[in-house]
Amino acid sequence: MNKQRRKFLQIGSMLGVGAALFPFEIASANSLGLAKLSKFGLQLYSVKEEMAKDAAGTMRKLAGFGYKQFEGFDGGKGILWGMQPAECNSLMSDIGVDFISSHANVFKDLDAQAEQAAEVGMKYLICPYIGAQKSVDEWKVVAEKFNAAGETLKSHGLKFAYHNHDYTFKMLDGQLPQDILMENTDPELVDFELDMYWAFVAGYDPLEYVAKFPGRFKLCHVKDAEAAGSNNAHDRGVLLGTGEMSYANIIKKSKKYGMEYFVVEQERFEGTNPLEAAEKNAAYLAKLKV
Repeated sequence: MNKQRRKFLQIGSMLGVGAALFPFEIASANSLGLAKLSKFGLQLYSVKEEMAKDAAGTMRKLAGFGYKQFEGFDGGKGILWGMQPAECNSLMSDIGVDFISSHANVFKDLDAQAEQAAEVGMKYLICPYIGAQKSVDEWKVVAEKFNAAGETLKSHGLKFAYHNHDYTFKMLDGQLPQDILMENTDPELVDFELDMYWAFVAGYDPLEYVAKFPGRFKLCHVKDAEAAGSNNAHDRGVLLGTGEMSYANIIKKSKKYGMEYFVVEQERFEGTNPLEAAEKNAAYLAKLKV
């Protein structure tokens, strides 16, 4: 019996929970308290061309890479890609994946979309883009629209979330638009999906921002930024683990502030292709100790 195991069992014996601690020891103690990320997802927009050709077949391939969660988007066939809820549920059950959320036009036919989302067990419908606003007051109007969408989704058992780009992290009249949204939305109705990349390339530490608003960011987009990339923020995306963002640290610490869903997204494919990138990104996260 090695010293580390003996120490854990002695502590467990003193607490009267030695047997209960043993499985935790196997998963975490030998890695100094760190464990692998048990579930992570993929934003299906990362493989949008493949989804357009064969949505079901593509999702089967992605499940084979190790993804346990999907986040969808409306590719012109609705948030379920032309499938009926029962058909989608059958597919998800067969491949062992949870359809946790979808990006959607939350300002059109929201009730109908929410009904479909609820039937397949989604937790969130997410506004993926709102565009830069011209004034602080306009951002406050946006916040009220988010609250209203949240009210509608609440009636269906879902929650609203907003996914940022870099424009909400650019100062406007002495205020940060992202702060305005955080401070003027109801936490009971509105959560946020932090795109770690967009915050980072805009000059903000994503971890510091999550810590500033604990409990408000329940989802995030995990994508890396090229260390010596172009000055163009839109052209720095790379495979996870090959850029300058320390995701082992980011994921571990953001969980302490309420982050629950870690969703891979990639939009730039230098020296690779979407499916290959999805496979490599899954392999990276599967090995990560957080």
